[in-house]
Amino acid sequence: MAEIIQRDGTWTFDGDTVRIVPGGKAHPVRQELGEIAVPVQAVAGVSFEPDRKGGRLRLRLRGGACPVLRAADGRLKDGADPYVLTVEKDRTGVAEYFVDEVRNALLIEQVPDGPVDRFLLPGPALPVSGGGGDGTASFDGESVRLTWNWKAEESKTAGGPSTFPLSRIAGVRWMPSIGLENGYLRFEPVEGPVSAPPKYDPYALDLWGISKKEHTAVLVAAAVLVRLPGARAVPDAPEAAPALVEAAEPAPVAPPAGDHDALLRRLRELGELHRAGVLTDEEFSTAKQAVLRSM
Repeated sequence: MAEIIQRDGTWTFDGDTVRIVPGGKAHPVRQELGEIAVPVQAVAGVSFEPDRKGGRLRLRLRGGACPVLRAADGRLKDGADPYVLTVEKDRTGVAEYFVDEVRNALLIEQVPDGPVDRFLLPGPALPVSGGGGDGTASFDGESVRLTWNWKAEESKTAGGPSTFPLSRIAGVRWMPSIGLENGYLRFEPVEGPVSAPPKYDPYALDLWGISKKEHTAVLVAAAVLVRLPGARAVPDAPEAAPALVEAAEPAPVAPPAGDHDALLRRLRELGELHRAGVLTDEEFSTAKQAVLRSM
């Protein structure tokens, strides 16, 4: 039995399962996801990455084993990644012991490190909800519901909340806010993709990246992915992505630090949203500081 207890969370390993419990101040994605039991058959590797403050314990899963990682498609930061644990300086020895125990089990069980043909983890518990920006998404296993807030465009709010059964969903994609570009949680209807930007698309949430809470939209995407026909055979490798999941799009790239015009435009937009009451004082201050750091 190996166990490491940190403020960031607690990991235990009994030879068969790595049990992960998030800490009380962990990222909202990890808190909402809750306790995770990872069977050793889903583990591709484990490592400890030391640094001057201690380091990070990182569990690497086999491709396609976890629906949350599949939905995130490599876009989760370490703070939101449930398979990364921040280790304090006086616990590095325990972390290294934990690594040795998991690696020994992988050798004994002869677990391959290649992708799997189905999800080995169940995904977020239902019902699940998450998001932010101009609304909230929820999923009960049968239907997706998008509830708009007062910040949403009239093209969305005019028809009230959007509710559609799983049978009408062909794919789902989550993209966090990157740089000056908004993110989104988008559901593709079986009739075909909507050409409108997420801001006006009744099948999408527009995510602004102002709050960490917005990242919980990835949990809704993961819960839907698990239940899409054929999605259980989807590995994490991009080259094997099926038609049910939208083709990968290039990630938005933040303008270089010298692009002051774009940064100033962003500041003006934030100021207008703040004056209009869309952003609270705290949200405006956080977003403004992020832009100023880029400058």
